[in-house]
Amino acid sequence: MSLRVEIIPVTAFEQNCSLIWDTETMKGALVDAGGDIEHLLARAAHHGVTLEKLLVTHGHLDHASGVQDLADRLGLPIEGPQREDDFWIQRLPQDAAAYGFPPARAFTPTRWLEQGDTVTLGSLSLDVLHCPGHTPGHVVFHHAPSKLAFVGDVLFQGSIGRTDFPRGNHADLIRAIRERLFPLGDDTRFVPGHGPMSSFGAERRSNPYVSDRTVG
Repeated sequence: MSLRVEIIPVTAFEQNCSLIWDTETMKGALVDAGGDIEHLLARAAHHGVTLEKLLVTHGHLDHASGVQDLADRLGLPIEGPQREDDFWIQRLPQDAAAYGFPPARAFTPTRWLEQGDTVTLGSLSLDVLHCPGHTPGHVVFHHAPSKLAFVGDVLFQGSIGRTDFPRGNHADLIRAIRERLFPLGDDTRFVPGHGPMSSFGAERRSNPYVSDRTVG
């Protein structure tokens, strides 16, 4: 059993949507299908992946604006985020108009997620971590055997998520990174919502916002 990943930037914000799949069953999911639906479907077809669900880290426009259309088109369940992000999800139509995105639809996930939950993908299982701060209901998906996490906009290479949006909280974000992500291990790599991959160890050493030296 193994997890395979293709990172597919979507929308004008170059958001990292991840196509992930189980190589044993070739069943997969899209993490943060923010838009460019036809391109996402083409990449799944290219790899021979059968999509079985949609995973959402948080309700911001660039991460969630394609979710309901994909769910309707393929009959897929939606898992995540945590329910405190519902107000962001309900804002999707107006936020899309405000930022010049294609029309977006609000949705209600098939399953809201909580700290300690797991999501399955074919024969694989991913752990769910609730990491508020960027948004109140932000979740992270962690596949322990692969030492790989999908962190949305919690943490980036050399930076952290913004907390100046409604219901953002800087202290909550730092706490989530330090107490829930870094304990996953220095050798755990992560896919951020934007930009290149990194590892928790690299960010512990050098991230100017959340490193051991900065936070102490």
